[in-house]
Amino acid sequence: MAYVHVAHDCFIGNNVILANGVQLGGHVIIDNDVIIGGTTPIHQFCKVGEHAMVGGGFRVVQDVPPYILAAGEPLKFNGLNSIGLRRRGFTPDTRKAIKNAYQFIYNSELNISAAIKKIKSTLDLEIPEIQKIITFVEKSDRGLI
Repeated sequence: MAYVHVAHDCFIGNNVILANGVQLGGHVIIDNDVIIGGTTPIHQFCKVGEHAMVGGGFRVVQDVPPYILAAGEPLKFNGLNSIGLRRRGFTPDTRKAIKNAYQFIYNSELNISAAIKKIKSTLDLEIPEIQKIITFVEKSDRGLI
């Protein structure tokens, strides 16, 4: 859309919507099927995982995991992108597994490494979306929102 700035060495996946005035710093990675609301700056080296949605006008200074809604100042986990996942054909079982994974990461007393261990020991690792969450979190350089 109008006045979007994409700096050097960025990667933008397929079916991404960058609303008016979005500003990407250098080396930003935006995975497939992401929606970024208007006038949102994204700090250099940040990653936004697939099927995530970031509300308009909020600063992104850490990595945004896949399949979630992110909003607030400072930016934080605001639940799953449930409507987007449903519209894109994710099954109820897959959506429930994703929700359970994020319960361990964001709504428990566990730190990130303990949450990942719990996900690996509790959830069905045959679900590709669970593998993508684990991989994204383990490869995060800037930390998670």
